[in-house]
Formats: sequence, C-alpha cells, structure tokens
Amino acid sequence: MTTLIPILGDQLSLDLSALDDADRADARLLMMEVADETTYVRHHKKKIAYIFSAMRHHAEALRADGWTLDYVTLDDPDNSGSFTGEIARAVARHAPERIVVTEAGEWRVAAMLEAWETIFGLPVEIRADDRFIASLAEFATWIEGRKQLRMEYFYRDMRRKTGLLLDDGKPAGGEWNYDSENRKPAQASLLMPRPLAFVPDGITTDVLSLIAERFPDNPGTLDRFDYAVTRTDALEQQGYFLKHALPCFGDYQDAMLTGERFLWHSILSPYINSGLLDPLDLCRAAEAEYRAGRAPLNSVEGFIRQIIGWREYMRGIYWSQGPDYVERNFLEAHRPLPGFYWTGDTDMHCLKEAIGQTLETAHAHHIQRLMVTGNFALLIGADPRQVHQWYLEVYLDAYEWVELPNTLGMSQFADGGLLGSKPYASSGAYINRMSDYCRHCRYDVKQRTGPDACPFNALYWDFLVRNEDKLARNPRLAMPYRTWAKMDATTQADIRAQAAQTLASLDAAPGYG
Repeated sequence: MTTLIPILGDQLSLDLSALDDADRADARLLMMEVADETTYVRHHKKKIAYIFSAMRHHAEALRADGWTLDYVTLDDPDNSGSFTGEIARAVARHAPERIVVTEAGEWRVAAMLEAWETIFGLPVEIRADDRFIASLAEFATWIEGRKQLRMEYFYRDMRRKTGLLLDDGKPAGGEWNYDSENRKPAQASLLMPRPLAFVPDGITTDVLSLIAERFPDNPGTLDRFDYAVTRTDALEQQGYFLKHALPCFGDYQDAMLTGERFLWHSILSPYINSGLLDPLDLCRAAEAEYRAGRAPLNSVEGFIRQIIGWREYMRGIYWSQGPDYVERNFLEAHRPLPGFYWTGDTDMHCLKEAIGQTLETAHAHHIQRLMVTGNFALLIGADPRQVHQWYLEVYLDAYEWVELPNTLGMSQFADGGLLGSKPYASSGAYINRMSDYCRHCRYDVKQRTGPDACPFNALYWDFLVRNEDKLARNPRLAMPYRTWAKMDATTQADIRAQAAQTLASLDAAPGYG
C-alpha cells in the first residue's frame, strides 16, 4: 500500500511522527519549495535561503536513511506554486492509497491539510507533532477554567513533566525561576564567544543564487550567509554554545552592545524551530552542564525556561486562541509602522543597531525585539498587525505560531493582557541601563523635552496618557500613573507637545512597506 508522506519546511527531523511505522518500501516522501510559502509575507532573503538550503540538505539525509523522496524545487518548471497543487501532482504520479502528514505549525497551513481528504478523495491521517513537550490537547486542558494565563505556572508543570532541574521533585537550588539574576549589563570583551560560521557548500550556493534572482527586493541581504543548514552542523553549534556561551548566558541575556550581534546567545532557535535540533535533548544537554559544574544554575534555568516554558507556551496560546487572534487590537493602535524599520535609517541609535543587525543577519535577541523595536512600535501606537508582519518577515526563527503571540500579545499588548500582565513599555532609561546604545546616540537619554531629548522619554508618558482609560487600573502601572499625576501642568503639556512633534514627524515620513 503506497503512502504519500509530505514533509513541510519546519519538519526537518528524521524521527518525525509522520514517519513512525512507515514502510520504506512503500512510502513516498514529498518535499516542496512552493511560491505561496515565499510570498504570503516578504520574508528576509536569508530566511528563505536558510529554509530552502536546510530542506535540500534534509532531503539528502532522508535519502541516505533509505527513504524514497520526491523533491520539488522552486524553479522546477512544473512547480504548481502551492502545497495542495504539489500534492495533486504527487497523487497523480504515485496513486497512493492514503496520505500521512505531521500536523502543521500554523493555522493557514493546517486548513490546507484538513482539506486534502475532500479534495483528493483519499484518507488523510494528520498526526500530532510529538517534537513538542505539551500536546495541543494537553495545553487546552491546562488553560481550562483559568482566569489568568501565566507562563510561569505552565513552565513549572513542564519542569515536573520532564524532570528537568528537579532534585527529589523540588526545583534545583530551591527556586523555580532565577530571572532576577539575569539582568546584568555587559561590557565589550575580546573574550566574548562568537557563533560558529559555516561555509556554504554547493547546495547552499545554488540556493543563494536562486534567492538573489527571485527575491531581489525582499528585506535584508544574503551577504555572509553562514548559518548551519544540516543537523550535523546545528549540533556542532549546540555543543559550542553549551561549552563557551552558556556559562555567561544567564547573566547577560538581556544585555545589548553596539556592534555585538550575538553576545552570549545560543543562535539555536532557527534550528529548533525548523526541526534540525530536538528541544528536549538540548535542554537535557544544558542541564548536564549544570550537573557537571560547568555552567551556573541561573544560566541553565534561564535557557531551559525559554524552551520548555516560553516556546511551548507561545505555541499553546497560538492554537488555543484561533485564527482571529491576529485581529486583536486592544489599544486601538493604527499608526503605520515607520519606514525605517526596513532600512535602519534613523538617528535613534538603539533602533539603528537593532534594525541594522536584523537586516544584516535576520537575527536579534529577545530584548532587542521586545524593548527596542517592539517598545518603540508600542509607544507610537503602531498597528499591531503590521508589527506582527514585520517580525514574521525579518527573523530567521520566525514562524507564526511562535512569533504572533510574542509580538501581538507580549510586545504590543494587543490581546489586552491575556498573555502578559502589563504592556512592556519603557522610556529610554531601560535601554540605557541594559546597553551602551545611549552613549553613541545623538539624543540625550536624560532629557524628556527639547531638540536633543530621547524620543522614548516623551513617547512613554504620552503612551500612558493616551491609553489611560484602558491601563490606569492595571496594578503594575499604578506607580507611573501616580508619577504623572504629580507633575505640574506645564511639564505635562511640554511632554505631550514633544511626543506630538515626534509622532507628527513619523506620520510625515514614508510608512509601512
């Protein structure tokens, strides 16, 4: 009985659930580079190149593992341009009795999979993606009856389920969370680890040429493409991170430095999200570094929390809220995203750095995303759907299931507090505390008004005032609202005027897209 097994671009794992119990003699695997998946948003050039190169290398690994596989390249003249179109062609070629596929990561693709049984008149078995620790059904049970959804409590349950960092059923060190120890600013150092750079082979070189030809106007650059595109190389980067960067990761995970693209971050999220690395195996390897005394608990706990806590939680939120989650706009924000998000051409040094490295590498770490680019978009009242689209476009690790809740819920507070207990809004003081950006900026982070004042400062207060009817009763914002109330009327008016001037300058400049 011939079984057709499609493998999607974020399913690059040899132990994928769709392959369980499959007979290599009868199974026909299908991998597809399709135009629809490259154009539904304007993906960063490096993002498309990474996915296609990793897919082509994974196809080689599957063939070496004994599977029969059809691979449809983007430039195949017979390529239909869509997943469903390529399934139709494969059904015509192989006349399978059934289709088996691992569940999709995104609502948009899931709808396609669910339609195949009707379209092709074949039984379609959609299997759970067991590369995640919590199934979608398990998360749905976890949220049932809860008035507030907080990641911390879900994370603790995932620790109990996996046994990670537990001693006799209790958290190692006596605490579940060591985030309070992970907020140190960093200093530039020649000893700072640098991620491994992988020289493009022939497959990757061909992909880079294809992307350069097909997507010349997409964001970003293909220069210095040096990401891992095989499981072997991804594992090498994993080992390098665990040995050289994990020991200091916790202390400096929130730090930002001019010219430093990676600091002590792992640069493993693209490989986890595409399937080259197994998240639980990675967490166990990180735990082993702590148990062996080679990495401190605050670093290892912080790293593991990002994976079995935050990553799993984002997936659960995405699927539990449904496709209309993207439409939420609690703060009724509608300003177009400034055009400099696609160029980095701004005098605000923090934004210039974060956006510049994003366009260069398709990477920025979580604080650059949350407290620089995300914070500015929140303060100016940018349309959260446009902000979401930008993040989905420009980052190598961005898949909608993980990016959308992070952006819409945590960064832009567009879900009204479902995900986060307060908006992540701040003046320039936070950026100054966690980076050296302000030292290199033409604006003065200490000033709230005047031609040299940091724009974040007046915009922060203006954001609070504009949204007072929605936010004033939030207990975590009580102090800033009291501070505002104590300011004299002249100071308040000057701050509002300063913010209005900044917003007017943004409105007069080229906007989104």
